[in-house]
Amino acid sequence: MNWIKTHRYCLAGLYMLVFLSGFFLLELHEPSDVHIIHCAVDDLIPFNEWFVLPYFLWYAWVPVFMLYFMIRDREAYLRLCFVMFAGATFCLFVYLLAPNGLNLRQEITSQNFCAQIVRFLRRVDPPNNVCPSIHVSSTVAVHLTICHAASVRNKKPIRTLSWIVTILICLSTMFIKQHSLVDVLCGWILSLILDEAVNVWVLVKAFSKGKAGKTTNAVHEE
Repeated sequence: MNWIKTHRYCLAGLYMLVFLSGFFLLELHEPSDVHIIHCAVDDLIPFNEWFVLPYFLWYAWVPVFMLYFMIRDREAYLRLCFVMFAGATFCLFVYLLAPNGLNLRQEITSQNFCAQIVRFLRRVDPPNNVCPSIHVSSTVAVHLTICHAASVRNKKPIRTLSWIVTILICLSTMFIKQHSLVDVLCGWILSLILDEAVNVWVLVKAFSKGKAGKTTNAVHEE
């Protein structure tokens, strides 16, 4: 109980419940008009069921770093929560106001384990509400936070691993036909913009503190 009192910032993670509620409610909504997302590059990307492995890695990768930063790095945790949750919320509004979907899925002929997983994924995750990709935007949010976080930014192996995992997860969404290249690019851009917004806020905050400190020193000198 005392730990919770001294770590109130951890409660920011509870916004995940709000987001998930909104997401699942939106999944129940059936819009009359859906814009199909597609670009020429999508047709050049072959289906490969083995990419479902890095796709599902996302479900461990994101929570692990959220938990790590929550315990070890307050600033990084709050940065990640803002970039990831603000991005996810923005996506929900896009899905609501401009419903979109995919028409990329074709019949899977393979019978291996990964093909069976993709079939299961398609049964539980219909090809709608795809652009921007939350799968991508949250993955990029984690990577950008790792690059900024004081607790890990100087650990090159972790940053390198994060970059590799980020690329694999993003590619996986296209190779198993869960997303178009358009969705992926929009997810990247969204997180980059929000991350830059945090950088600007940090600079403004530091400038304000520095200015306030100079004013205080001037008063003391008088």
